[in-house]
Amino acid sequence: MFKNALELISSKAHLTEEGLTKILSIRASVNNGLSDDLKIAFPNIIPVARPQIELPACINPYWLAGFVSAEGCFFVAYSQPANFGPRVQLFFRLSQHSRDAELMKNLVKYLSCGVYYARSNRNEGEFQVHVFSDILKCIIPFFQKHPIAGVKSLDFADFCKVANLMQTKAHLTDEGLEQIRIIKLGMNSGRAKLLTSCADLAVCFC
Repeated sequence: MFKNALELISSKAHLTEEGLTKILSIRASVNNGLSDDLKIAFPNIIPVARPQIELPACINPYWLAGFVSAEGCFFVAYSQPANFGPRVQLFFRLSQHSRDAELMKNLVKYLSCGVYYARSNRNEGEFQVHVFSDILKCIIPFFQKHPIAGVKSLDFADFCKVANLMQTKAHLTDEGLEQIRIIKLGMNSGRAKLLTSCADLAVCFC
């Protein structure tokens, strides 16, 4: 659909009312559709039918590693309920628009673990792995064999550190819990905050 819109623009069709309508009809079916402002400005736009995509018989592991680099999340849950001791749990999550539900469900079979949750109120679904044995036997070995690129690789490395601590039961000790708490503070959005703080500090010393 992106290619079709580009061809219309290249042929100057967007300079005509008919061509602009075609482009907006394509835009209405791409990603999250038309913005509220465009819906008000062009109330009669009918989205084009999205092409039917046949899912591959086998998922390419390097594609999946790249997909996770952009959309995945390695998360450490750390809590201390009032009537219980501290609790640590690992989550691997991968979210996508609900129209890709079949692809996400295929990950359950491909990785031999996890579950798929549909979130109808947000038009998206999530593939999630939270069983510790599955993380140790399936998720960590997979991404060690098919490495993640970019900053997400740092989150995966920290994720593995916490998994190792949990595997040795260190999370049952105060010292181990403190290590996990510190690791968690530097992951995901915490890493971005840490990098920003370091950059600000560097500016102050310059």
